[in-house]
Amino acid sequence: MDKQNLFSQIDNRAEELKSICRQIWEYAETALNETRSSALLRDYLQRAGFRIKEVPGLPTAFIAEYGEGRPVIGILSEYDALPGLSQKVQAEKEKREGTENGHGCGHNMICTSMLGAAVALREAMNGNGLKGTLRYYACPAEEITVGKVEMARQSLFDDLDAVLGWHPSQLNVVARSTYLATNSIKFHFKGKSSHAAAAPEAGRSGLDAVELMNVGANYLREHINDKARLHYCITNGGTSPNTVPEDAEVWYIVRAPRRNEVQDITRRLYKIAAGAALMTETKVIPEFQSGCYDVMPNEVLSQVLDENLQAVGAIGFTKQDYAFARELGRDFTEEQRRRVGAALFTEPGQIPKGSYLEAGVYSVSDRGTVKAASTDAGDVSYIAPFAQFNVATWPLGCPPHSWYASAASGSGIGMNAMIFAAKVLAGSLADLFTHPETVERARKEFRESLDGFRYVAPAEEAAANEALTTIV
Repeated sequence: MDKQNLFSQIDNRAEELKSICRQIWEYAETALNETRSSALLRDYLQRAGFRIKEVPGLPTAFIAEYGEGRPVIGILSEYDALPGLSQKVQAEKEKREGTENGHGCGHNMICTSMLGAAVALREAMNGNGLKGTLRYYACPAEEITVGKVEMARQSLFDDLDAVLGWHPSQLNVVARSTYLATNSIKFHFKGKSSHAAAAPEAGRSGLDAVELMNVGANYLREHINDKARLHYCITNGGTSPNTVPEDAEVWYIVRAPRRNEVQDITRRLYKIAAGAALMTETKVIPEFQSGCYDVMPNEVLSQVLDENLQAVGAIGFTKQDYAFARELGRDFTEEQRRRVGAALFTEPGQIPKGSYLEAGVYSVSDRGTVKAASTDAGDVSYIAPFAQFNVATWPLGCPPHSWYASAASGSGIGMNAMIFAAKVLAGSLADLFTHPETVERARKEFRESLDGFRYVAPAEEAAANEALTTIV
């Protein structure tokens, strides 16, 4: 297959794709509210001849499918924004009018690049007589690790032979690292209200229980994996200091490098909640919110992505892109910009001194490392062979989930990086459809990596464990 022709198809649609990418950036719809974004993506794929399948219980999710038979290859799309990151495309912090939200994780670029790759592949499949099924998984609510997890619970990934993804970043490189598995749980404490001065003995404070639980969790931190994390915020601490708080709530997220570690820490956290309730004579009601697996990268698929990153070459950033990157990057020191490579390179100095934006491709391996973040793509990686890559969509030193990232994601930097990602995806998909032996090698590696393990959705995992659902 002529990949240059494949890439040219994406170039021919570049302005159309950039328009869609910018529109979704402007919508900036948060998790499970992505109504307009989902509809825009759905309509585009439907017009391109893809069959659309609904996802029960997730109105903003869908699956777009083209072709038939095997192999069945999927791509994972995301399009939810983050609350509180509204930002104009400029180098000074300033909210856009009409929204509090922003694409500080660049999901507008992910979903649109996959449109370009999917439609280019559709034409290549027709023109070259390729057999197989291409699936565009429109996955909402990645930021709260809900979309893919619920789709996994519904067994919507079970027949995949391989699946690919990518994520915005600061470098163009295959991501062979794993990510942190998570559980998210709210603990609601129920006590008795009373006058805090006149009759404190009659009250039982839900807030006291929350604070005691937090003390216990702080002591737990000493006895968990160094890479594990416990985050919390008090979502309800009472209404007035003059009244003993009858109701109080604390929201915890547990993270650890492996799913079984998350489950063990969660079990201990439930015991701490039970102890806090016992000490305060309150009742605690845990409410499991969501959870996700760590990521199991597939080396065979990672090599395919690596080859196509090299084949596409550098991102076509413009002079305006480099100038804007320099403007955004003025808040970051040289050390911050060059530190990006510390986790990837033996010598971080491989990132050129004075660089603000990296267009080139790095061929390195971070296999065996653990990124201090989480993604619900991890669940998919335990169901089918999975690999992903990173693309330089933001200036060096730019932290994700920041206004800087929101600005870059809607700028020419983000638009040109999105086109680059579409080409890498299209080339990689073409390789998988034309080389079934590569798909089979990926599946063999996947089976060996699982070693008999069977995926269980986090919610079902929690429901099946009495220690996680019942506190006496």
